[in-house]
Amino acid sequence: MCLAIPARVVEVAENDQAIVDLGGVRKDVSLALVEDVQVGDYVIVHVGYALTRLDPEEAEKTLALMAEAGMLSDAESPA
Repeated sequence: MCLAIPARVVEVAENDQAIVDLGGVRKDVSLALVEDVQVGDYVIVHVGYALTRLDPEEAEKTLALMAEAGMLSDAESPA
């Protein structure tokens, strides 16, 4: 099963790249499919690509539901 998950952008780099954070886990992702992403934005990430921007409130709700369902480890759960 594949899963797209909300992640917060912590750094925007050159060549449509960014670093996202999910509960302390940082990953490089491509921003090639999403325009005007800024540090602090939440994006939906799937297989290394940001697919869309997500409202911060909606991202937190989604992460909380995923944690409640046991889909995230404690480290990945929103504070």
